[in-house]
Amino acid sequence: MLDWTDQHCRYFLRLISSHALLYTEMVTTGALIYGKGDYLAFNEEEHPVALQLGGSTADDMARCAEMAQARGYDEVNINVGCPSDRVKNGRFGACLMAEPELVAASVKAMQAVVDIPVTVKCRIGIDDMDEYADFARFIDIVADAGCDTFIVHARKAWLQGLSPKENREIPPLNYPRVHQLKASHPELSISINGGIKTLDEAASQLAHVDGVMMGREAYANPYLLADVDNTLFGANTQAPSREQIVYAMQAYIERQTDQWFKPWHAARHMLGLFQGQAGGRIWRRYLSQNGTGKNPDPNLLINGLDAVLTAQANVKTFNESKVG
Repeated sequence: MLDWTDQHCRYFLRLISSHALLYTEMVTTGALIYGKGDYLAFNEEEHPVALQLGGSTADDMARCAEMAQARGYDEVNINVGCPSDRVKNGRFGACLMAEPELVAASVKAMQAVVDIPVTVKCRIGIDDMDEYADFARFIDIVADAGCDTFIVHARKAWLQGLSPKENREIPPLNYPRVHQLKASHPELSISINGGIKTLDEAASQLAHVDGVMMGREAYANPYLLADVDNTLFGANTQAPSREQIVYAMQAYIERQTDQWFKPWHAARHMLGLFQGQAGGRIWRRYLSQNGTGKNPDPNLLINGLDAVLTAQANVKTFNESKVG
């Protein structure tokens, strides 16, 4: 989720769930090796956290895996699923499903220099390579190189003619193909991704696979993660309230020392916190109107919360008056 799951987003999501594995946005080997920014920055509170890496040159992938391990990441994940043009032109992402040997070489080189897991996120196919046999061949070659964990987006990608957004919606989901892969390879850890919107759906998938990745639904409606620890991980903990999360994120914003940081950099990831709740639209509007511009509200989240609580109190009063 390029430009979405940055370190501020991941810190926010970790407040909601202690156990879910968080993934970075995809970072390219070129950015890590030659870029001037700190593309590996993360908060210690984010653990467990995986670096998602884009690239196809085994030596560069190994070098970046070493960098990730040195910084403390818990996993390095190779992106073989992103269908965007800039990814395709850089010879990484979903186009690599047509070159499993390249992916296998990266896996082998990376595992030779790090102890943390090296995993692969892929599609079920690309373009006309859309038979189970094509998908199984890719998995077999990469697994033979030493990868035992795959996260599979249960749609194929059309690299010609569809935009990245269309590639998330138009190719039909094919969950049975991922289930078949797990049934054929019980020794591998297989997680499924794509179109899963509720924890009930996630739980039903876990009857067939080992894990579930939720991306855009978790971003749009992040508080659904509040039940993940108890429902899917068997924890017996009390999830923080939305209000507690707001106060924690306000404190997070206030302790940032980067001169370029603005409250909106964190707040933009929180627009869906009150999704489905009274005052949800007011929350989104307040953050959007007061978090951007030259003079953003320094107490953005607290004042936004006050607006939400006022709206909720008004709704409660109205409902009580109707009952009376």
